[in-house]
Amino acid sequence: MKPEEPERLSDHVSLGVLTRVFTPREVDAAIDRAGAAGQRNRLLPARMMVYYVMALAMFSSGSYEEVMRSLLAGIEWLTGRFRDWTMPTKAAIFKARTRLGSAVMVDLFDACATPVARAGGPGFYRNWRLVSVDGTVLDIPDTVDNERTYGRPGTSTEAKSAYPQARLLTLAECGTHAMFGAVVSGCDTAEQTMYPALLHKLEKGMLVIADRGFFSYTAFRDSLGTGAELLWRIKKIMVLPVHEELADGSYLSAIYASTKDRRHNIDPIPVRVIEYTVTTGKEVGEFRLITSILDPGAAPAADLADAYAQRWEIESGFGELKTGQRGASVVLRSKTPDGVLQEIYGYLCVHYALRSLIGEVAQDLDEDPLRISFTRTLRAARRSLAARPAFSP
Repeated sequence: MKPEEPERLSDHVSLGVLTRVFTPREVDAAIDRAGAAGQRNRLLPARMMVYYVMALAMFSSGSYEEVMRSLLAGIEWLTGRFRDWTMPTKAAIFKARTRLGSAVMVDLFDACATPVARAGGPGFYRNWRLVSVDGTVLDIPDTVDNERTYGRPGTSTEAKSAYPQARLLTLAECGTHAMFGAVVSGCDTAEQTMYPALLHKLEKGMLVIADRGFFSYTAFRDSLGTGAELLWRIKKIMVLPVHEELADGSYLSAIYASTKDRRHNIDPIPVRVIEYTVTTGKEVGEFRLITSILDPGAAPAADLADAYAQRWEIESGFGELKTGQRGASVVLRSKTPDGVLQEIYGYLCVHYALRSLIGEVAQDLDEDPLRISFTRTLRAARRSLAARPAFSP
């Protein structure tokens, strides 16, 4: 039936599997919050460009025009209704991305990305959801503005490194690799400095695992204030007086903001200390963890040592993002700082949507989400996008 109101091709574009998480309603709400709605009569309106940014992340090796063709594939049968729609030029697409800006993608990811693991399933230790915090860097195009905004890593020689880099810090579920919190900054910014921007994603029922680079009295205190429990590695040189030795080999202690505060016992935060070694071949690694779970009956030391090993799952998630989606050694395509931020969050949205889908399928099959291939899921999503249209409600 011919529609009563005039319609445009761009009103019916969506990303199939991705719109399950990032629905047109959520996209429109993020656009409104960012004030990026623009004019409705544009060839490339804001909603369409949000999905296009995700398509760029899904088809990372395609050109601007080829990604647009992939986004619109499967709707040739509608050409009788959309004869006036023409393929936009690369310049028009670039201008539309610039109008959209990065704030929409940042807000959309933050609003929609939540933990996906089923309570009691893989990725849980007893009643706690295991989540990990860590960072990585992404190579970005070598432009003056990108280098000025994000910086360029140093080298051991006088020569400059090949590309500027952006630093990405994320929170991820250990049992699903789903990244549900993220912050981006320059490569010279310390991860500990970026970490407070993720605190609003922590909540009661989580056990947050972090490496020794994240520890500070303030970070530990503020993290506890979210209601989450903590399992953090700390440096061996840190002074931790033994207050009480426990039957499982751990001991109770306390951390302080300064040496003076420790001497006068000012504002101590009680912690439980777990020390152990890991032998791999001829290499021996010494680990020292502190946790906010003070009762060894609730979480024995050996269990928490095993749980800490799951921190490395976030590295596998980064591999999926940087190699599976983007492609090995591939540089991001955006030549402006705001475009870089927009593109990174496009990648995060795609990764989260696919990991969310994998999590749902794993629940239906009573399977471990990490046993379902991310790469095969990504390929299937690419095929589904190119094979049939997905209409927005």
